[in-house]
Amino acid sequence: MMPVARFPGLEGASVLITGGGSGIGAALTEGFAGQGCKVAFIDIAEAPSRALADRIAAATGVRPLHLGADLRDVQALREAAARAAAAHGPVTVLINNAAVDERHAFEDVDVDYWDGNQAINLRPHFFTAQAVAPGMKAAGGGSIINFTSISYMMNHPGMPSYTAAKAGIVGLTKGLAGRLGPDRIRVNAIAPGWVITERQRELWVTEESLAAHVGRQCIPEVMQPGDIVGPCLFLASDASRMLTAQTLVVDGGYL
Repeated sequence: MMPVARFPGLEGASVLITGGGSGIGAALTEGFAGQGCKVAFIDIAEAPSRALADRIAAATGVRPLHLGADLRDVQALREAAARAAAAHGPVTVLINNAAVDERHAFEDVDVDYWDGNQAINLRPHFFTAQAVAPGMKAAGGGSIINFTSISYMMNHPGMPSYTAAKAGIVGLTKGLAGRLGPDRIRVNAIAPGWVITERQRELWVTEESLAAHVGRQCIPEVMQPGDIVGPCLFLASDASRMLTAQTLVVDGGYL
């Protein structure tokens, strides 16, 4: 885990993270637990999620709550959010992190593929926010952080449904910020650059592609999952209390 600033105001906060069992999500689960938060995370993968919870419990003495659910199932998503609130109190920090950056050819996409892709990459952001917003309002406010990506801003050609979803998340973020702001609920987005997770190394990274990408960054270092934790903590904390409807690009200066 990379060192991050301490945000005392987050201690004891009820935090819900989607896709929190691996990749960037696992770093976020670990990072918020390290702040003393009560963390629940939704992830469909059972074994990696148990291993992550075991590791965090051993390191911090507090075990994050793993909620097994398929984000494509809206009712299951709502039930998972309710379980998080029942265990830890009203969710006051929601991180919509889960996504699947599967490559797909423009000419091969059919209606079923499109709908299934959007059901993972865009639709859950709305319904998770809808599920936790009443509790946030009752608690006096909260922070919703939606994960988008720089992929749609760099005209990535290999996953049009995914990039459409990621662009849609920015619009959703701004719309929810306007709707929920009167209830002191802030809604922002984070747009990571190419963060090199295990999945990225297994599926997409080559020595040449990584060198070319890092070469275009202002900061010529490979981005790691831990690099996203600090910005997310900032957006969750009172340090950003008047910051809403914004998209924070964290890409080492690639754009």
